[in-house]
Amino acid sequence: MRFEYYHSGLDNTPKLSVDGTVSNSIHFSHWQGNQTPSEVKADTSTEIALNLVASPNKNRLTQGIELITNNHFDTDGVLSVWTVLTGERALDLRDQMICAAEAGDFSEFSSPQGVRASIVIQGSDQASPNNDTGSPLARKLAGKDIDDDAQAYELVLPEVERVFRNTDDYEPLWRDAWEQIAGAIESFEAGRSRVQEQSGGQLSLITLAPEIFSESGFNPTRHAPPYTAISRYARGKLFLITTPVKDGWVYRLDYPYYSWAETVKRPSIQRRDVTLTLEHLNELEPDNKGRWQPDTREMTSAAKFLNPDGTLAASKLMPDEVVRVFSETAHNQLSAMGA
Repeated sequence: MRFEYYHSGLDNTPKLSVDGTVSNSIHFSHWQGNQTPSEVKADTSTEIALNLVASPNKNRLTQGIELITNNHFDTDGVLSVWTVLTGERALDLRDQMICAAEAGDFSEFSSPQGVRASIVIQGSDQASPNNDTGSPLARKLAGKDIDDDAQAYELVLPEVERVFRNTDDYEPLWRDAWEQIAGAIESFEAGRSRVQEQSGGQLSLITLAPEIFSESGFNPTRHAPPYTAISRYARGKLFLITTPVKDGWVYRLDYPYYSWAETVKRPSIQRRDVTLTLEHLNELEPDNKGRWQPDTREMTSAAKFLNPDGTLAASKLMPDEVVRVFSETAHNQLSAMGA
């Protein structure tokens, strides 16, 4: 087996498309539109790869193809590639790698080691003044920022096993991001941040304490919310995330963070038309430059309250009022469908 990062020159070459989905390939991927063999399907591509190397039908499933490719760099992609390259020996790290893949792709806290390993490979899920973008491990190995995914694979793949067997040795790479995640989780545990499930489990109202942002230099209008902490506590099919700020409330609406992928164990989440809901919210919004708008620029985002320039704005509407509108419009839509 050999790995080559995807480029158009591979289009006419039979290959194994691991994690990503590219043309003229056998898929071992959870990305939407994949054609992964049903007998190895799983929620993360890493688990799919582990199922493949453990399968007595591996040769039939791979059709004797030796070339592995992927078209992006992240934890799940790296671990999927490494697993297929390594073969059955990778099964010794099965549980640890699945936890890391879930942390990287779904922002889930399956285990502390999984979160830390994913941070080392992929970086934090929270963009902040203290978090550089790109792979911390690739940056350390190269001694400079790496913005080339093919080069990042070359650097990181030989280190994968050591990352999992000696995660503490990489503490300088995961410590800062880990402390931000741990701080957000502690805020939920102490009740300063909270989740209130609404509308029979359809909507999770997530109220983030301002301290999550202020103590680490975050600004809720510019930096991502603490996805890993949110996914640990919220259970709805939509997440209404809000943070109180000086001039009101910052809002964004997201789907659960695994919902972009094709999953087997995790339930499928249907994308909704929230146009009517946003229209009603804008009718209620006091005089303000901001507007409730659909926003799908991120893989799981649905809507936000935005300034004209596309940045997050402060709404004057109270969370209870926003929840009421969501609940009423959802009920009306279901009634119109005869549900």
